[in-house]
Amino acid sequence: MKSDVHRLLLSLTYPLLLLFVVYMMQVLQVGMSWDFTHAGVYPLQARGLPGILTSPLVHAGFKHLLANTFPLFFLSWCLFYFYRGIAWSILGSVWVGGGVLTFLIGQPAWHVGASGVIYGLAFFLFFSGLIRKYIPLIAISLLVTFLYGSLVWSMFPQFTPAGVSWEGHLSGAIAGTVCAFIFAGYGPQRPEPFVGEEEEEDSTNEEETQ
Repeated sequence: MKSDVHRLLLSLTYPLLLLFVVYMMQVLQVGMSWDFTHAGVYPLQARGLPGILTSPLVHAGFKHLLANTFPLFFLSWCLFYFYRGIAWSILGSVWVGGGVLTFLIGQPAWHVGASGVIYGLAFFLFFSGLIRKYIPLIAISLLVTFLYGSLVWSMFPQFTPAGVSWEGHLSGAIAGTVCAFIFAGYGPQRPEPFVGEEEEEDSTNEEETQ
């Protein structure tokens, strides 16, 4: 019981710390009249390279940040709770991978916000559960589909409002999907079915033969 509580608390800690950093960045922007937009990704230009690491921490305003808050918290909590052994590797791969792809395919503008990471986590959780064929993880896949299935439309320019980085969304989704396949052999796996019963049956057959 204690280990379950500890696991739950630990899996909540990391998403909360991430949100704390993101909110502090936005508070500094507003309170100090600073502009962190240039900490975003600017595709195919050297000045946009640092944004591969920093862009998810920067938002265009509190409205933008609030829209990302719950998805970022919930999906990162799912990651750290159900995939705790590989969670940091997944988060880092989605974070950097999505940023690199945005740098390569994005329009010439500053791309900021955690949306790419959100898409990456959503697509990882969805495909990873299906690939592993493990009931608890499949349930998470279905829940993610129910809550965030509509995200898919914002990966295409014809369905995305002007000023919204559909390239960042698409890049995150690709990074998350690739991670689901690359890390399929790591982390939680479906238990081997009826292993104990097979051993007992073999033992019984040997006794009958003797």
